[in-house]
Amino acid sequence: MGIFSRLLNEFIDVIEWVDTTQNTLIWKFPRQDNAIKMGAKLTVRESQIAIFMNEGRIADIFAPGLYELHTQNMPIMTTLESWKYGFDSPFKADVFFVSTRQFTNQKWGTKNPVMIRDAEFGPVRLRAFGSYNFKVQDAKMFLQQISATNPDFIVEDINEQLRNIAVSRGMDAVAASKIAILDLAANYDEVGKIITDKIQPDFAELGLNLTKLLVENISLPPEVEEVLDKRSSMGILGNLGAYAQFQAANAMEKSAENTIGGNLGAAGMGLGVGAAMMGQIGNVFQQNKFDGNSPNAGQANDGPPPIAPSVQYFVAKDGKSEGPYSLDEISRMADGKTLDEGSMVWKKGMAAWAAASTVTELAELFKNMPPPIPNA
Repeated sequence: MGIFSRLLNEFIDVIEWVDTTQNTLIWKFPRQDNAIKMGAKLTVRESQIAIFMNEGRIADIFAPGLYELHTQNMPIMTTLESWKYGFDSPFKADVFFVSTRQFTNQKWGTKNPVMIRDAEFGPVRLRAFGSYNFKVQDAKMFLQQISATNPDFIVEDINEQLRNIAVSRGMDAVAASKIAILDLAANYDEVGKIITDKIQPDFAELGLNLTKLLVENISLPPEVEEVLDKRSSMGILGNLGAYAQFQAANAMEKSAENTIGGNLGAAGMGLGVGAAMMGQIGNVFQQNKFDGNSPNAGQANDGPPPIAPSVQYFVAKDGKSEGPYSLDEISRMADGKTLDEGSMVWKKGMAAWAAASTVTELAELFKNMPPPIPNA
Protein backbone atom coordinates (compact mmCIF):
# COMPACT_ATOMS: atom_id res chain seq x y z
CA MET A 1 0.00 0.00 0.00
CA GLY A 2 1.35 3.45 -0.96
CA ILE A 3 2.03 6.31 1.44
CA PHE A 4 -0.90 8.33 0.09
CA SER A 5 -3.36 5.44 0.57
CA ARG A 6 -2.07 4.86 4.10
CA LEU A 7 -2.50 8.53 4.98
CA LEU A 8 -5.98 8.56 3.41
CA ASN A 9 -7.03 5.64 5.59
CA GLU A 10 -5.98 7.56 8.67
CA PHE A 11 -8.55 10.21 7.85
CA ILE A 12 -11.37 7.85 6.84
CA ASP A 13 -13.91 7.97 9.67
CA VAL A 14 -16.88 6.15 8.09
CA ILE A 15 -17.29 2.44 8.77
CA GLU A 16 -20.00 0.75 6.68
CA TRP A 17 -20.77 -2.22 4.43
CA VAL A 18 -22.64 -1.85 1.16
CA ASP A 19 -23.37 -5.49 0.33
CA THR A 20 -23.47 -6.04 -3.44
CA THR A 21 -23.42 -9.84 -3.24
CA GLN A 22 -26.17 -12.41 -2.79
CA ASN A 23 -24.25 -14.97 -0.76
CA THR A 24 -22.07 -13.16 1.82
CA LEU A 25 -22.81 -13.97 5.43
CA ILE A 26 -19.90 -12.17 7.15
CA TRP A 27 -17.58 -9.44 5.87
CA LYS A 28 -14.63 -7.91 7.72
CA PHE A 29 -14.20 -4.17 7.38
CA PRO A 30 -10.68 -3.53 5.96
CA ARG A 31 -8.50 -1.00 7.79
CA GLN A 32 -4.74 -0.45 7.90
CA ASP A 33 -3.51 -2.03 11.14
CA ASN A 34 -7.19 -2.18 12.25
CA ALA A 35 -6.81 1.41 13.53
CA ILE A 36 -10.11 3.24 14.04
CA LYS A 37 -10.37 6.90 14.99
CA MET A 38 -12.37 7.71 18.07
CA GLY A 39 -15.44 9.61 16.89
CA ALA A 40 -15.66 7.69 13.63
CA LYS A 41 -19.10 7.21 12.06
CA LEU A 42 -20.49 3.67 12.03
CA THR A 43 -23.38 2.93 9.66
CA VAL A 44 -25.23 -0.38 10.16
CA ARG A 45 -27.92 -0.93 7.58
CA GLU A 46 -31.11 -2.94 7.91
CA SER A 47 -30.47 -6.70 7.78
CA GLN A 48 -26.95 -6.14 9.21
CA ILE A 49 -25.23 -6.47 12.57
CA ALA A 50 -21.80 -4.95 13.33
CA ILE A 51 -19.51 -6.74 15.77
CA PHE A 52 -16.33 -5.21 17.22
CA MET A 53 -13.64 -7.67 18.24
CA ASN A 54 -10.68 -6.70 20.42
CA GLU A 55 -7.64 -9.01 20.56
CA GLY A 56 -9.73 -12.05 19.60
CA ARG A 57 -12.59 -11.29 22.02
CA ILE A 58 -16.03 -10.11 20.97
CA ALA A 59 -16.65 -6.65 22.40
CA ASP A 60 -19.53 -4.38 21.39
CA ILE A 61 -22.38 -5.32 19.04
CA PHE A 62 -24.32 -2.72 17.08
CA ALA A 63 -27.82 -3.17 15.63
CA PRO A 64 -28.99 -1.23 12.52
CA GLY A 65 -28.51 2.52 12.91
CA LEU A 66 -25.98 5.40 12.67
CA TYR A 67 -23.41 5.69 15.48
CA GLU A 68 -20.57 8.05 16.40
CA LEU A 69 -18.02 5.91 18.20
CA HIS A 70 -17.09 7.12 21.69
CA THR A 71 -16.33 5.41 24.93
CA GLN A 72 -19.92 6.12 26.04
CA ASN A 73 -21.48 3.82 23.43
CA MET A 74 -18.66 1.24 23.50
CA PRO A 75 -18.80 0.03 27.12
CA ILE A 76 -17.20 -3.39 26.59
CA MET A 77 -14.43 -2.01 24.39
CA THR A 78 -13.78 0.67 26.99
CA THR A 79 -13.46 -2.01 29.67
CA LEU A 80 -11.15 -4.17 27.56
CA GLU A 81 -8.91 -1.20 26.69
CA SER A 82 -8.97 0.05 30.32
CA TRP A 83 -9.86 3.58 29.26
CA LYS A 84 -10.43 5.43 32.46
CA TYR A 85 -11.07 8.70 30.71
CA GLY A 86 -12.61 9.44 27.34
CA PHE A 87 -10.23 10.73 24.67
CA ASP A 88 -10.05 10.85 20.89
CA SER A 89 -6.97 8.76 20.17
CA PRO A 90 -7.28 5.93 17.62
CA PHE A 91 -7.85 2.36 18.81
CA LYS A 92 -7.44 -1.03 17.23
CA ALA A 93 -10.39 -3.35 16.66
CA ASP A 94 -11.63 -5.86 14.09
CA VAL A 95 -15.04 -4.92 12.73
CA PHE A 96 -17.20 -7.70 11.29
CA PHE A 97 -20.49 -7.08 9.53
CA VAL A 98 -22.98 -9.98 9.71
CA SER A 99 -25.83 -10.22 7.21
CA THR A 100 -29.14 -11.08 8.88
CA ARG A 101 -31.27 -11.20 5.74
CA GLN A 102 -32.87 -14.42 4.47
CA PHE A 103 -30.87 -16.59 2.13
CA THR A 104 -33.46 -18.28 -0.07
CA ASN A 105 -33.69 -21.23 -2.44
CA GLN A 106 -30.91 -23.25 -0.86
CA LYS A 107 -31.03 -26.81 -2.20
CA TRP A 108 -31.07 -30.02 -0.19
CA GLY A 109 -31.40 -33.63 -1.30
CA THR A 110 -30.34 -37.22 -0.71
CA LYS A 111 -27.11 -38.21 -2.46
CA ASN A 112 -28.01 -41.88 -2.03
CA PRO A 113 -31.39 -43.56 -1.42
CA VAL A 114 -32.45 -43.74 2.22
CA MET A 115 -33.97 -46.98 3.55
CA ILE A 116 -37.46 -46.54 5.02
CA ARG A 117 -39.78 -49.24 6.44
CA ASP A 118 -43.29 -48.88 5.03
CA ALA A 119 -46.35 -50.63 6.51
CA GLU A 120 -47.61 -51.76 3.07
CA PHE A 121 -44.46 -52.40 1.02
CA GLY A 122 -41.97 -53.20 3.77
CA PRO A 123 -38.39 -51.86 3.45
CA VAL A 124 -38.12 -49.42 0.53
CA ARG A 125 -35.48 -46.92 -0.59
CA LEU A 126 -36.47 -43.28 -0.98
CA ARG A 127 -34.92 -40.26 -2.65
CA ALA A 128 -36.00 -36.76 -1.68
CA PHE A 129 -35.03 -33.20 -2.54
CA GLY A 130 -36.28 -29.67 -2.06
CA SER A 131 -35.20 -26.19 -0.96
CA TYR A 132 -34.93 -24.19 2.27
CA ASN A 133 -34.47 -20.61 3.49
CA PHE A 134 -32.39 -19.56 6.48
CA LYS A 135 -31.00 -16.47 8.20
CA VAL A 136 -28.56 -15.59 10.96
CA GLN A 137 -30.55 -15.39 14.19
CA ASP A 138 -27.72 -14.92 16.70
CA ALA A 139 -24.82 -13.04 15.07
CA LYS A 140 -22.51 -13.42 18.08
CA MET A 141 -23.05 -17.20 18.31
CA PHE A 142 -22.62 -17.64 14.56
CA LEU A 143 -19.35 -15.70 14.61
CA GLN A 144 -18.07 -17.72 17.57
CA GLN A 145 -19.22 -21.16 16.40
CA ILE A 146 -18.79 -21.04 12.63
CA SER A 147 -17.00 -18.17 10.89
CA ALA A 148 -14.48 -17.22 13.61
CA THR A 149 -12.02 -14.66 12.16
CA ASN A 150 -12.66 -15.52 8.51
CA PRO A 151 -12.72 -12.12 6.73
CA ASP A 152 -15.21 -13.31 4.10
CA PHE A 153 -17.66 -16.07 4.94
CA ILE A 154 -20.20 -17.00 2.24
CA VAL A 155 -23.22 -19.32 2.08
CA GLU A 156 -21.30 -21.99 0.16
CA ASP A 157 -18.95 -22.36 3.13
CA ILE A 158 -21.75 -23.80 5.28
CA ASN A 159 -24.27 -25.09 2.75
CA GLU A 160 -22.92 -28.64 2.72
CA GLN A 161 -23.25 -28.94 6.49
CA LEU A 162 -26.82 -27.59 6.43
CA ARG A 163 -27.78 -29.99 3.64
CA ASN A 164 -26.40 -32.92 5.61
CA ILE A 165 -28.46 -31.88 8.64
CA ALA A 166 -31.61 -31.60 6.51
CA VAL A 167 -31.12 -35.05 4.96
CA SER A 168 -29.92 -37.11 7.93
CA ARG A 169 -32.25 -35.66 10.55
CA GLY A 170 -35.08 -34.95 8.16
CA MET A 171 -35.38 -38.46 6.71
CA ASP A 172 -35.32 -39.89 10.24
CA ALA A 173 -38.31 -37.66 10.99
CA VAL A 174 -40.10 -38.86 7.84
CA ALA A 175 -39.57 -42.50 8.83
CA ALA A 176 -40.85 -41.81 12.35
CA SER A 177 -43.97 -40.05 11.01
CA LYS A 178 -45.36 -43.42 9.71
CA ILE A 179 -46.87 -41.70 6.66
CA ALA A 180 -47.52 -44.36 4.01
CA ILE A 181 -45.28 -44.23 0.95
CA LEU A 182 -48.24 -43.78 -1.40
CA ASP A 183 -49.51 -40.88 0.73
CA LEU A 184 -46.27 -38.89 0.84
CA ALA A 185 -46.98 -37.03 -2.41
CA ALA A 186 -50.24 -35.72 -0.97
CA ASN A 187 -48.58 -34.57 2.25
CA TYR A 188 -45.52 -32.59 1.13
CA ASP A 189 -46.55 -29.64 3.32
CA GLU A 190 -46.88 -31.87 6.37
CA VAL A 191 -43.59 -33.62 5.61
CA GLY A 192 -41.87 -30.24 5.24
CA LYS A 193 -43.17 -29.15 8.64
CA ILE A 194 -42.05 -32.44 10.22
CA ILE A 195 -38.52 -31.99 8.87
CA THR A 196 -38.45 -28.31 9.91
CA ASP A 197 -39.43 -29.12 13.49
CA LYS A 198 -36.80 -31.86 13.62
CA ILE A 199 -33.80 -29.87 12.37
CA GLN A 200 -34.62 -26.41 13.75
CA PRO A 201 -32.68 -27.09 17.02
CA ASP A 202 -29.59 -28.06 14.99
CA PHE A 203 -29.77 -24.74 13.12
CA ALA A 204 -30.23 -22.85 16.39
CA GLU A 205 -27.00 -24.37 17.77
CA LEU A 206 -25.19 -22.62 14.92
CA GLY A 207 -26.91 -19.28 15.53
CA LEU A 208 -29.18 -19.79 12.51
CA ASN A 209 -32.93 -19.88 12.01
CA LEU A 210 -34.56 -22.17 9.45
CA THR A 211 -37.34 -19.95 8.13
CA LYS A 212 -38.82 -22.36 5.57
CA LEU A 213 -38.26 -25.83 4.16
CA LEU A 214 -40.03 -27.16 1.08
CA VAL A 215 -40.23 -30.75 -0.15
CA GLU A 216 -40.30 -30.76 -3.95
CA ASN A 217 -40.16 -34.49 -4.61
CA ILE A 218 -40.00 -37.85 -2.86
CA SER A 219 -39.46 -40.77 -5.21
CA LEU A 220 -38.97 -44.53 -5.15
CA PRO A 221 -36.29 -46.44 -7.11
CA PRO A 222 -37.15 -46.90 -10.83
CA GLU A 223 -37.72 -50.65 -10.50
CA VAL A 224 -40.23 -50.14 -7.66
CA GLU A 225 -42.02 -47.39 -9.59
CA GLU A 226 -42.26 -49.73 -12.57
CA VAL A 227 -44.00 -52.38 -10.45
CA LEU A 228 -46.39 -49.74 -9.05
CA ASP A 229 -47.17 -48.58 -12.58
CA LYS A 230 -48.08 -52.13 -13.56
CA ARG A 231 -50.25 -52.46 -10.48
CA SER A 232 -52.01 -49.21 -11.33
CA SER A 233 -52.49 -50.33 -14.94
CA MET A 234 -54.19 -53.53 -13.79
CA GLY A 235 -56.58 -51.50 -11.66
CA ILE A 236 -57.37 -49.13 -14.53
CA LEU A 237 -57.91 -51.92 -17.09
CA GLY A 238 -60.48 -53.67 -14.90
CA ASN A 239 -62.11 -56.27 -17.20
CA LEU A 240 -59.18 -57.83 -19.07
CA GLY A 241 -61.50 -59.72 -21.41
CA ALA A 242 -63.16 -56.53 -22.62
CA TYR A 243 -59.74 -54.88 -23.00
CA ALA A 244 -58.49 -57.82 -25.12
CA GLN A 245 -61.55 -57.47 -27.37
CA PHE A 246 -60.89 -53.77 -27.80
CA GLN A 247 -57.22 -54.32 -28.65
CA ALA A 248 -58.03 -57.08 -31.14
CA ALA A 249 -60.66 -54.93 -32.87
CA ASN A 250 -58.21 -52.04 -33.21
CA ALA A 251 -55.54 -54.34 -34.65
CA MET A 252 -57.99 -55.72 -37.22
CA GLU A 253 -59.09 -52.21 -38.23
CA LYS A 254 -55.50 -51.05 -38.78
CA SER A 255 -54.73 -54.20 -40.74
CA ALA A 256 -57.67 -53.53 -43.02
CA GLU A 257 -56.54 -49.93 -43.55
CA ASN A 258 -53.08 -51.11 -44.62
CA THR A 259 -54.60 -53.21 -47.47
CA ILE A 260 -56.44 -50.27 -49.08
CA GLY A 261 -54.60 -49.16 -52.22
CA GLY A 262 -52.09 -52.01 -51.95
CA ASN A 263 -51.38 -54.87 -54.36
CA LEU A 264 -53.17 -58.20 -54.34
CA GLY A 265 -50.43 -59.84 -52.26
CA ALA A 266 -50.78 -57.18 -49.61
CA ALA A 267 -54.55 -57.49 -49.77
CA GLY A 268 -54.34 -61.23 -49.30
CA MET A 269 -52.01 -60.77 -46.36
CA GLY A 270 -54.41 -58.22 -44.89
CA LEU A 271 -57.30 -60.67 -45.24
CA GLY A 272 -55.26 -63.38 -43.57
CA VAL A 273 -54.38 -61.13 -40.67
CA GLY A 274 -58.00 -60.02 -40.44
CA ALA A 275 -59.18 -63.61 -40.30
CA ALA A 276 -56.66 -64.38 -37.58
CA MET A 277 -57.86 -61.37 -35.63
CA MET A 278 -61.46 -62.47 -36.02
CA GLY A 279 -60.49 -65.85 -34.65
CA GLN A 280 -58.86 -64.18 -31.67
CA ILE A 281 -61.96 -62.09 -31.06
CA GLY A 282 -64.13 -65.20 -31.33
CA ASN A 283 -61.95 -66.96 -28.76
CA VAL A 284 -62.18 -64.03 -26.39
CA PHE A 285 -65.96 -63.86 -26.74
CA GLN A 286 -66.24 -67.62 -26.24
CA GLN A 287 -64.13 -67.39 -23.10
CA ASN A 288 -66.24 -64.56 -21.75
CA LYS A 289 -69.54 -66.21 -22.68
CA PHE A 290 -68.80 -69.64 -21.29
CA ASP A 291 -66.63 -68.78 -18.32
CA GLY A 292 -68.85 -70.59 -15.84
CA ASN A 293 -70.80 -67.54 -14.78
CA SER A 294 -73.36 -67.68 -17.60
CA PRO A 295 -76.47 -69.88 -17.21
CA ASN A 296 -75.59 -71.52 -20.53
CA ALA A 297 -71.97 -72.08 -19.57
CA GLY A 298 -70.58 -75.35 -20.87
CA GLN A 299 -73.25 -75.89 -23.59
CA ALA A 300 -70.99 -74.68 -26.38
CA ASN A 301 -68.00 -76.81 -25.34
CA ASP A 302 -67.60 -80.07 -27.22
CA GLY A 303 -65.27 -81.65 -24.68
CA PRO A 304 -66.29 -83.17 -21.35
CA PRO A 305 -66.43 -80.91 -18.30
CA PRO A 306 -63.46 -80.97 -15.91
CA ILE A 307 -63.41 -83.76 -13.32
CA ALA A 308 -64.43 -82.51 -9.91
CA PRO A 309 -61.78 -83.00 -7.24
CA SER A 310 -62.41 -86.00 -4.97
CA VAL A 311 -63.37 -85.44 -1.34
CA GLN A 312 -60.78 -86.52 1.22
CA TYR A 313 -61.78 -87.83 4.66
CA PHE A 314 -59.83 -88.19 7.89
CA VAL A 315 -60.72 -90.83 10.50
CA ALA A 316 -60.02 -90.61 14.25
CA LYS A 317 -58.49 -93.81 15.66
CA ASP A 318 -56.99 -94.21 19.11
CA GLY A 319 -56.91 -90.45 19.56
CA LYS A 320 -55.00 -89.90 16.31
CA SER A 321 -56.01 -88.62 12.89
CA GLU A 322 -55.54 -91.06 9.99
CA GLY A 323 -55.97 -90.31 6.31
CA PRO A 324 -56.79 -88.78 4.03
CA TYR A 325 -59.07 -91.45 2.49
CA SER A 326 -61.17 -91.27 -0.64
CA LEU A 327 -64.88 -92.16 -0.57
CA ASP A 328 -64.06 -95.56 -2.13
CA GLU A 329 -61.52 -96.28 0.60
CA ILE A 330 -64.01 -95.24 3.28
CA SER A 331 -66.57 -97.62 1.71
CA ARG A 332 -64.12 -100.51 1.83
CA MET A 333 -63.33 -99.69 5.46
CA ALA A 334 -67.05 -99.85 6.25
CA ASP A 335 -67.34 -103.21 4.47
CA GLY A 336 -64.36 -104.51 6.40
CA LYS A 337 -65.85 -103.36 9.73
CA THR A 338 -62.89 -101.08 10.44
CA LEU A 339 -65.29 -98.12 10.21
CA ASP A 340 -68.76 -98.03 11.80
CA GLU A 341 -71.54 -95.50 12.26
CA GLY A 342 -69.99 -94.07 15.42
CA SER A 343 -66.52 -93.57 13.96
CA MET A 344 -65.49 -89.91 14.06
CA VAL A 345 -64.65 -88.43 10.68
CA TRP A 346 -63.73 -84.99 9.24
CA LYS A 347 -63.37 -83.43 5.79
CA LYS A 348 -62.52 -79.99 4.51
CA GLY A 349 -65.39 -77.60 5.16
CA MET A 350 -66.63 -79.29 8.36
CA ALA A 351 -66.51 -77.17 11.49
CA ALA A 352 -65.66 -80.14 13.75
CA TRP A 353 -65.32 -83.90 13.86
CA ALA A 354 -68.62 -85.80 13.55
CA ALA A 355 -69.91 -89.38 13.64
CA ALA A 356 -69.79 -91.06 10.23
CA SER A 357 -73.55 -91.71 10.32
CA THR A 358 -74.23 -87.94 10.51
CA VAL A 359 -72.31 -87.18 7.31
CA THR A 360 -74.82 -87.40 4.46
CA GLU A 361 -72.64 -89.11 1.84
CA LEU A 362 -71.31 -91.62 4.42
CA ALA A 363 -74.65 -92.44 6.04
CA GLU A 364 -75.69 -94.30 2.88
CA LEU A 365 -72.84 -96.75 3.39
CA PHE A 366 -74.35 -98.02 6.63
CA LYS A 367 -77.93 -98.33 5.31
CA ASN A 368 -76.86 -101.07 2.91
CA MET A 369 -75.19 -103.06 5.68
CA PRO A 370 -77.15 -106.22 6.76
CA PRO A 371 -78.44 -106.23 10.32
CA PRO A 372 -76.60 -108.41 12.87
CA ILE A 373 -77.42 -112.13 12.75
CA PRO A 374 -79.81 -113.13 15.54
CA ASN A 375 -78.29 -115.15 18.31
CA ALA A 376 -74.90 -114.80 16.67
